[in-house]
Amino acid sequence: MISSLAEDEDKWLAEGIAGIQHNAYYMHRSVDSNNLREALKYSAQMLSELRTSRLSPHKYYELYMRAFDELRKLEIFFKDESKHGCSIIDLYELVQHAGNILPRLYLLCTVGSVYIKSKEAPAKDVLKDLVEMCRGVQHPVRGLFLRSYLSQVSRDKLPDIGSDYEGDADTVVDAVEFVLQNFTEMNKLWVRMQHQGVMVLVNHILFGDPELRPSIGLSGLQGPSRTKEKQEKERSELRDLVGKNLHVLSQIEGIDLEMYKDTVLPRVLEQVVNCKDELAQYYLMDCIIQVFPDEYHLQTLETLLGACPQLQPTVDIKTVLSQLMERLSNYAASSPEVLPEFLQVEAFAKLSSAIGKMNYVIEAQVDMPVVGAITLYVSLLTFTLRVHPDRLDYVDQVLGACVKKLSGKPKLEDSKATKQIVALLSAPLEKYHDIVTALTLSNYPCVMDHLDNGTNKVMAMVIIQSIMKNSTCISTADKVEALFELIKGLIKDLDGFPVDELDEEDFKEEQNSVARLIHMFYNDDPEEMLKIICTVKKHIMTGGPQRQPFTVPPLIFSALRLVRRLQGQEGDVVGEEEPATPKKIFQLLNQTIEALSSVPSPELALRLYLQCAEAANDCDLEPVAYEFFTQAFILYEEEIADSKAQVTAIHLIIGTLQRMNVFGVENRDTLTHKATGYSARLLKKPDQCRAVYACSHLFWVDDQDGIKDGERVLLCLKRALRIANAAQQMATVARGSSGPVTLFVEILNKYIYFFEKGNSQVTSSAIQGLIELITGEMQSESTTSDPSTDAFFASTMRYIQFQKQKGGAIGEKYDSIKV
Repeated sequence: MISSLAEDEDKWLAEGIAGIQHNAYYMHRSVDSNNLREALKYSAQMLSELRTSRLSPHKYYELYMRAFDELRKLEIFFKDESKHGCSIIDLYELVQHAGNILPRLYLLCTVGSVYIKSKEAPAKDVLKDLVEMCRGVQHPVRGLFLRSYLSQVSRDKLPDIGSDYEGDADTVVDAVEFVLQNFTEMNKLWVRMQHQGVMVLVNHILFGDPELRPSIGLSGLQGPSRTKEKQEKERSELRDLVGKNLHVLSQIEGIDLEMYKDTVLPRVLEQVVNCKDELAQYYLMDCIIQVFPDEYHLQTLETLLGACPQLQPTVDIKTVLSQLMERLSNYAASSPEVLPEFLQVEAFAKLSSAIGKMNYVIEAQVDMPVVGAITLYVSLLTFTLRVHPDRLDYVDQVLGACVKKLSGKPKLEDSKATKQIVALLSAPLEKYHDIVTALTLSNYPCVMDHLDNGTNKVMAMVIIQSIMKNSTCISTADKVEALFELIKGLIKDLDGFPVDELDEEDFKEEQNSVARLIHMFYNDDPEEMLKIICTVKKHIMTGGPQRQPFTVPPLIFSALRLVRRLQGQEGDVVGEEEPATPKKIFQLLNQTIEALSSVPSPELALRLYLQCAEAANDCDLEPVAYEFFTQAFILYEEEIADSKAQVTAIHLIIGTLQRMNVFGVENRDTLTHKATGYSARLLKKPDQCRAVYACSHLFWVDDQDGIKDGERVLLCLKRALRIANAAQQMATVARGSSGPVTLFVEILNKYIYFFEKGNSQVTSSAIQGLIELITGEMQSESTTSDPSTDAFFASTMRYIQFQKQKGGAIGEKYDSIKV
């Protein structure tokens, strides 16, 4: 049935257009022959096509525009009195004799436009006459289009300031009165449309196509919801006809603030409130906000806000208020000179009070009341940050109102609501570019507590990204404490959200962000910095085994940075508070790394112990450094079982120990002996060999007096040779070939290094013998050829040749070596 009605509408529209074209043709012929009476006759017949009730608003608009175009041509004819020979006053009387009221009024408006332009009568009298006469058409659609036509032809003829039609008798008040009266009548017609829908449909069926009549009993009319939906769609299509009146009002130059406040706004709001129609109220409130100047809104804020509670409960008031606050925010941002106006009218207090009242209205709405309230608070906060950026108490007040609204409700899981909360919390960060300012807002963490766990973490990431982007330094322990309270979702497992359920990539990104954040904590005062470190430790120790490997290292390095600032201090300083000293910090570090090693994350803990040992060495604290090495060795013995991890760990130990200069002879010998022993007990022979020859550097350190034990260096190198030889033999037994001689070439390079450093135990004959050994091995049939090893050996030989050719003392040393 619906498709049949649509087809009928197309047919009716085509018939209407054909009727307009037919009569327009004869009207043009009459105009061309200057026959006024015939022109009026055919124009009235043409306009009679607009009397139809069978078309939807959309189709009726098409018909109207055809007639409108023809009326423009007719108006030109009316202007030229020499053609039709009738005065404008007589013509104004003459068109009122048209038989039907609708064509009569269209012609009257057309002639009235010419009448005003002729200035033979005051504009206000003609306009008043026209707007009153149009009351004769009360059909909603026909009446709306008629009054729209009146508004269109009169908009450039209003007695405005500076207008050609302004005079003693015609004032701005008359122009305003005309537009307001036309607006009021159009709005009544528009609202009345909602009651016309069913009857129009019945007319379509009963008086349109006879074949459709029997179908009523079978299928009935459209359901109530479908009918209402159709009505709303049709009314929405016509809303701009009504709204244009407000636009015309806003364009009248003579409307100053006083007139707007005393006359225009109260009259418009009276019509908005009294119509009691949801669609009309929402649209017209939006029009008021959009078309009139921001300055007027600011000065009439109380009146505008006072109308909001009087609107229908179903009106989307949150959007209306949000748009109002956005307009005012943009106005405040446009120029600093307007800010005193906001203070003068107490805009924040009025908006805040209005939103408090509106919450009760919003709660009565079924469609997501919490989202509506939060949206309003987001808009109010945006307004506050733009207008009163220095008033943190206002910002906190808005957040507090939001907390009050959310209190007693479960954590938000609705995506729209959580999105608005994130926007609310992000606004201060974006405005101040400084999390420190947000940390002073007591209600900020309270709002975050109402987020679900997932969104809480998203907001925590936003906070961290803001800190990193703006390079914000957090300089006190209290601020760090407050910050960790905000980002606790990243620091520890929240209730009901185990870490096992997290996406691995997301988890790594989150924890790396926390790690970067820790480096942003700094204070020049050592005592305060130590408090910051203790605060961070307290929080990250609750993170569990999966988080600590990410968060403990930055804490350790932050503490070591403080240690190096305090380098040289002892620690027994008398004062009210226990002072920050390297010893005290090292105790803290020892406890922290010990917790990490039990996670377990032994390889990481070992690296951190060695870093701390190096820092203790720089502070000349031998017992502390020895303790850290002891812990590293214990971890190596008891926790590190993987062969590859052992190789890496032993080389780290050897490298760190080689750089230590704080140890006495006894402690150094103990640690060196341990390192050498562990090196020789590695699983694979090549690993053993490399670790043992690396230990040779523990007995020969260039920049330290007294650690140049050539004999023990040679012992390490010889032991490495034996292990390399054993590795060759094992390869021969296992695979039938001895494999490459890479280890021998590496050991040869160590011999050359110590030979150049002046180790008397490493002689040229020993180097010569090793060269001959390597050459012999490489020529052996059982040796597997390896291009990289061959290149390595050839490069070593070239180096020796180069040193020989240098001459001088170096040349003499190498002279006895034959290559």
